[in-house]
Amino acid sequence: MEWENLTSVSEFFLLGLSEQPEQQEVLFGLFLSMYLVTVMGNFLIILAIITDAQLHTPMYFFLANLSLADSCFVSTTVPKMLANIWTQNQVISYAGCLSQLYFFMLFVMLEACLLVVMAYDRYVAICHPLHYIVVMRPELCVLLVSASWIMNALHSLLHTFLMNSLSFCANHEIPHFFCDINPFLSLSCTDPFINELVIFTIGGLVGLVCVLCLTISYAYIFSTILKIPSVQGKRKAFSTCSSHLSVVSLFFGTSFCVYFSPPSTRSAETDTVASVMYTVVTPMLNPFIYSLRNRDIKSSLRKLIQVRKIHFH
Repeated sequence: MEWENLTSVSEFFLLGLSEQPEQQEVLFGLFLSMYLVTVMGNFLIILAIITDAQLHTPMYFFLANLSLADSCFVSTTVPKMLANIWTQNQVISYAGCLSQLYFFMLFVMLEACLLVVMAYDRYVAICHPLHYIVVMRPELCVLLVSASWIMNALHSLLHTFLMNSLSFCANHEIPHFFCDINPFLSLSCTDPFINELVIFTIGGLVGLVCVLCLTISYAYIFSTILKIPSVQGKRKAFSTCSSHLSVVSLFFGTSFCVYFSPPSTRSAETDTVASVMYTVVTPMLNPFIYSLRNRDIKSSLRKLIQVRKIHFH
């Protein structure tokens, strides 16, 4: 096989979800609709939180950042896929692939960290309600979100630099709809041992810490809820974290299927379907999960819509 370095060949081909011509229009319409719903839904939640003074609390501050991360997350992959389908051109430049990889890893890890921070917020609110205002002060909230952004920006930068040090074979076809790290690594001609070591050590450690923090937080939360004597009190306490728990289950369940399932059970098709679930479907469902299960968000959205109607008339 003839091997070429990326100094001479500087582009890849994203094979996408399907190579069947008759399916392209359906995929374009479906993913364009999902993308618009995702961006509009998360934008409405951010707007509602910003404009409603009653939502200026730690929980909704974290939710606004999660909605922003969701919008950026889906914007990293879907627009390029839509452009490829529309133009019938599967090419992505080497620089574009590295940029997409960087921002994808940034926002996927940022979402995981924000979900952990939100779990800690729910832990303090349910297990230590009398100390909530003291513990979850604005300075701590800003520090937690800022640390999540900075840590994951550096983490993604490390992976991007390591990917840039590799040489790639003559086959530049990526069996995916975006430049994910595993399909990207599979095209390397040089030994990707260092890259894989960093993925499994640093990435695995971050993932393990996130899962442990979520598990411990919800263990204390459920233990506290079970001690509440009244059924109504238990229901009210559980309702404050049910939306977050749904999002956590959906996000971590599908992402673990892609990165931590046994190699014998994995294929390019199953990885792609699972990737669609946590890169497109989960960010789209998050606004619905939080708005439909949260009275404050629903009330704020009604006020926002009524104000816009008055201004329009």
